[in-house]
This record gives sequence, C-alpha cells and structure tokens, in this order.
Amino acid sequence: MTPTSVDRVVAVVPVRSLSGAKSRLGEPLDAEERADLVLALLRQTVAAALAASRLSGVVVVSKDPYLLREVRAMGAASVLQRTDGLNEGLTEARLAFGAEATAVMVLPADLPGVSASAIDDLVDAGSAALRGQPDRPVVALVPDRHGRGTNALLLAPPGAIPFSFGEGSRAAHASAALAAGASYVELDGPLTFDVDTPEDLLEADLRGLDHELGR
Repeated sequence: MTPTSVDRVVAVVPVRSLSGAKSRLGEPLDAEERADLVLALLRQTVAAALAASRLSGVVVVSKDPYLLREVRAMGAASVLQRTDGLNEGLTEARLAFGAEATAVMVLPADLPGVSASAIDDLVDAGSAALRGQPDRPVVALVPDRHGRGTNALLLAPPGAIPFSFGEGSRAAHASAALAAGASYVELDGPLTFDVDTPEDLLEADLRGLDHELGR
C-alpha cells in the first residue's frame, strides 16, 4: 500500500464508557470524579482535533452512547463500537471512515497536553516522511514518556499496519512498520504525557496541567 498524500487525515479518538473508566485512578478519585475526568479529557481532545488545520475529520469510537451524543454535539462523527477491545474498536472506525481518508490518526482521549498545534505537528511529520520517500507507507508515532507505549499514531494509508495498542505497543508498531516497508518516524512533545495512574495525576499537577483535567 502506497499513500498518495497526507492531506485528508481523519483522527480517531477511542474512549471507554464512563462506567468503570480509569479504574487505576481509584485511590485518589471516586467513580464520579473519574467519570468527570474522562469526560473533561474527551471534550478537550475533540475540541483540539476539530481546531487542528491539518485534519479533515474527527471520529470518536466508544461503546458509550452518552459520550457519543456529547461529541456529536461538538461537531465530531461517531462510531458505536460493537466489538470488544481497543484495537478492535479502532479497526471498526477505520473500516467506517478510512475510505474517505489518505491517512488516519489515532488520538487517545487521555492526553492533557493535547492541542491543535501538537496534532498538526504529527501530521506534518508524516507529510515530511512521505515527501522523503514517496513510494513507501508512513507510520508516525508519539511514544509515551516511559518509552514503551503509543500515545498517538499516524498511518498513511489508513491500513498501513495493524493496530497494536497494549503493553509494549511502541515496539510492536515499530516492528509492524518495518515489516510493511514503511517510513517510520517518532515525535516528541506534549502528546507524550498521558493520565492513567495516581502518579500521572501528581505529575499533571507539577506540570500545571491539572486545570486541563477539570480540577
């Protein structure tokens, strides 16, 4: 699969239901506070994606009809997930909207540093990789700050590699890119920080990002 451009990029934002969301934050936050946090981060992520100049569409995939109604009111599209699992939900969204895109960006809804400019920077990195080697697919990735996970992923074309989110996803996506003969690029920046544990909440406070979390 060879991309022709990175000019029609659809962002896919996966999010779990509010029920049981962010269970690893159970010690500092109760269930209602965790739900509020997930909703605040989702709204922030969708607003940033809708404001990004390099995206042509924003799709949220979730099993939670309430969350999907919320994002449709903001102007995003939605996919009600029928399967189980993050990678399966992303595949559903890619099948639903990938045909109208030259690239797809996976943008999880737990990145307090997300912004339109950070999103555009990832698209620009993918575009630069394509210009350098126009005959190869492109995989552009933002790792988490621990160097093991994937906090954002750009694929051109949308089916360049399978989704491999989960433990060790950075290495898994890099390996898949190599196997596909893709140009592979990693990007640093504000998207490397995600909120998943009590320690992350403390780090967000130290970074001055706690206001982004609705706290």
